[in-house]
Amino acid sequence: QVQLVESGGGLVQAGGSLRLSCAASGRTLSADAMGWFRQGPGKEREFVAFISWSAGSTYYADSVKGRCTISRDRAKNTVYLQMNSLKPEDTAVYHCASGRFLLTDPNRYDYWGQGTQVTVSS
Repeated sequence: QVQLVESGGGLVQAGGSLRLSCAASGRTLSADAMGWFRQGPGKEREFVAFISWSAGSTYYADSVKGRCTISRDRAKNTVYLQMNSLKPEDTAVYHCASGRFLLTDPNRYDYWGQGTQVTVSS
C-alpha cells in the first residue's frame, strides 16, 4: 500500500515562495510517476507538475512553468515542489499522487496524499 504525506503548505504573501514535500512509502518500482495537483475553491483538480522517479523527467502546467520546480530525492523517497513568485490564484489544496505513467490526467494516478493548503494573500 502506497502512502503519501504532504507538508510545507502555509500562508504567504504574493511574490513569496514555498517548498512542498511529499514523502512516499510502500511504492513499487512500477509506480514511476509522481505528480502534483491542486484544487482551488470551487474549482476542479488541476495538474501542476510531474516527475519520473527513475529518469527525473519533468513536465509543468503552463500556469506554473518558470515559477515552479519539481524534484525528487530517491534516497529519502521524497518529491518536492518549489514554488516561487506565488500569486493569489495559486491558492489551493496541493496534493501529490503516485501512478505508473507520466500523465497530466489526475484520474490516471492511483494513490493520493491528503493534501496541504497553500494560501497566497494579495
